This record gives sequence, C-alpha cells and structure tokens, in this order.
Amino acid sequence: MIDEDLIFKALADGTRRLILDALHTQSGQSLGALEEIVADRTEMSRFGVAKHLKVLEAADLVIVQRHGRQKLHYLNSVPIRAIYDRWIDKYTEPQVRALTVLKQKAETHHD
Repeated sequence: MIDEDLIFKALADGTRRLILDALHTQSGQSLGALEEIVADRTEMSRFGVAKHLKVLEAADLVIVQRHGRQKLHYLNSVPIRAIYDRWIDKYTEPQVRALTVLKQKAETHHD
C-alpha cells in the first residue's frame, strides 16, 4: 500500500529530489556515489545523505539491494506515478481535453 504522506514528505526536500534525479539518471548507485553527487551541490556529510536515503526508502521511492558488501540504491518510480495519477492527472485532464477539442476545432475551421 502506498503511503502518500511519506511520499509527499520525501519529495518535499530538495536534497532528496536531487538523489532521486541521480538515481533516475543511473539507478543502482552506492551511498558513496550518491554522496559525491550531493556534495557537488551541498556541504552534506555521508551521514546526512544516508538519513535522506532512509526517508526515501521509507516512502518506497528507493529500493536497496545488497551486492556482496556493497548496498546499491535503485529508483522505484511506482509511488511517484501513483501520486501523479491520484493528484495531478485527474485535475489536469479536463484542461487537456478542452485544449484538444479547441485545437481540433481550429484545425477544422482552418481547412
């Protein structure tokens, strides 16, 4: 079950969004690799990045798999899609439909 409150909390922080963007670009990164990416933008410690990853894991936005002694972090975009379907798509669909109808009418009258 998707906990929307945890997802919104996770997405509310810029550092966590930066981590998600990094995992979107290349999924399966170690804590060290993510720390380097975050360090380019912030002065955050390894411990700080690990705390942000815990929040992302709790929201099921990041899945951790062990490969030997290394933990790799993978993006799970399913909860983001669920938020989109629930909170964005249903509110924008009428406007998109109206614009499509308007476009079709303009094209019909143009010919």
